[in-house]
Amino acid sequence: MGPTPDTVIIGAGQAGLTTSYWLTQFGVEHQLLERRDTLGGAFQDRWDGFYMNTPNLSLDLPGMPYDGDDRDAFISRDAVVNLFRRYAELIAAPVHTGVDATRLSPASDGAINLETSAGNLRAKNVVLATGAYQIPKIPALAAMVPKDIAQLHTNDYRNPSQLPDGSVLIVGTGQSGGQIAEELHAAGREVHLAVSIVPEAPRRYRGQDLIYWMLETGKHGPDFGVNALTTEALPSPAARFAPNPLLSGTDGGHAIHLRELGRRGMHLHGHLESIDDGDITFSDDLPERLAAVESVFGQRSSKAIDAYIAAARIDAPEQEPVPADGWLPSGSAKLDLADANVTSVIWASGYKLDFGLVDIPLVDEWGYPKHDRGVTEVPGIYVVGLPWLTRHYSAIVGGVSLDARYIAERISGR
Repeated sequence: MGPTPDTVIIGAGQAGLTTSYWLTQFGVEHQLLERRDTLGGAFQDRWDGFYMNTPNLSLDLPGMPYDGDDRDAFISRDAVVNLFRRYAELIAAPVHTGVDATRLSPASDGAINLETSAGNLRAKNVVLATGAYQIPKIPALAAMVPKDIAQLHTNDYRNPSQLPDGSVLIVGTGQSGGQIAEELHAAGREVHLAVSIVPEAPRRYRGQDLIYWMLETGKHGPDFGVNALTTEALPSPAARFAPNPLLSGTDGGHAIHLRELGRRGMHLHGHLESIDDGDITFSDDLPERLAAVESVFGQRSSKAIDAYIAAARIDAPEQEPVPADGWLPSGSAKLDLADANVTSVIWASGYKLDFGLVDIPLVDEWGYPKHDRGVTEVPGIYVVGLPWLTRHYSAIVGGVSLDARYIAERISGR
């Protein structure tokens, strides 16, 4: 890898590359270590039919802003992977691929020792840009699923042909669960969904894609006294892990509504409570769950966006109210996997953070780094690219740059 510079970035996904850009602008010599053999970050782990659920307008990387003529379109998995590879080449990012960082520990002189698969390094500054999707979460109940039923996390799902013939139970209705459910249903599979509390939201709001308003309100809202999408407004530390709205970038982009999935023939169930010899019990609160996922956007996000539009005096059309939908599925809170011909279970149960490589007290009781705007309590260690690092958008392509620039400024000042 050559001589070790003062600064090392661990991870060369969107956060690491963006931080690299700003460090270069501030004249800070650095290296990026990427454990994968190729660039493209965690997007390389997504399924074959994956599309970004943030529109092209959000692909605003520093030094390479989006300049296409289809700002409201959505790009595929392979296109976004190629986008980051082009970006790394454009900014001449000093990346070393195939290098896995395994341990960070303090040195006696205040520096940081970094053990890697390619040898040991010593740095004054280390930026952790390891991403928000590190370790797939699989519930303990997975051990109770009959052995003849295939199981996989969404992280390992690629396409419908990967699964054995038969029906599929998807546990979780976040963005991945909802999109994979639609894909499997379109492929002719019978789909059962264990519904989680992930909020629904409109794909477009007041004349723009919802992500446009989320970015604008997060970036510029504080200038007008609208701070609802900043970390300071979170009701508790647990809210940093709240799921993103149930949106999709497939078929030109659309919102996913659970009742509509039910009307199309998918089987909706409550929360997965227990598994006993192939008999599954779900919570019997499905009506309340559906009402909850439909109400959250109006209770929080839309109010923040409306407040920003009003304070900034932006001319944006009012949103037409959505008529109440009283459709409810029929059926019990029980499911016999064999009788339903369920041959596969997909765990759409999300991911958890992992900072186990840091052999220094760094995280809080939630496993989240203790920090102030990405500057951790450990001198010389920084984090970037995590959800709600400073604002709602901190982990998405169009939002990570502000945090990355701040971190680069702090490092250059050292």
